[in-house]
Amino acid sequence: MNEVDILQLFAYLLPAVVTGAVAFYFFRLHTKNEDGRRRYLLHKDSQTKTLPIRLQAYERMALFLERISIPSLVVRISPTSNNKNDYENLLIKSIENEFDHNLSQQIYMTDECWNIIKAAKSATIQIIRKAGMSESDTADKLREDILNASMDKASPSATALSFVKKEIRELW
Repeated sequence: MNEVDILQLFAYLLPAVVTGAVAFYFFRLHTKNEDGRRRYLLHKDSQTKTLPIRLQAYERMALFLERISIPSLVVRISPTSNNKNDYENLLIKSIENEFDHNLSQQIYMTDECWNIIKAAKSATIQIIRKAGMSESDTADKLREDILNASMDKASPSATALSFVKKEIRELW
């Protein structure tokens, strides 16, 4: 083979290689686009199925936060005896039971939201315990102390509830 034959061979091969490269590029682009479209359709389909469940989880956690808010809790749960320690334990047990009942909702929420809800629960228990260390001697006096302690600052439940509402708005 001489130089002219080699040049002719390259002249024939060059358009074939360019055409093959362009075809490969467009095929890869098309495949990537189809893959993205399939992912979008699957995501859209799963979103329509999971959105009601997620909203229900947020709804249940909003109800939980409302139920453990200090004014609601103290009004809803009345003392069974005059012992302040029994009443303090009853309130804390009620919060823990309510939380345990809604524990599975965390899989439908972001970690940040779930951590804020747990922090609100812990802060509420801390307010009750702090009021329990007061010099009150009856359950009714403890009730007043708990309500007075919650009046001074923003409720942990209200703060967490506003975050839950913000997160729900982001779902739309």
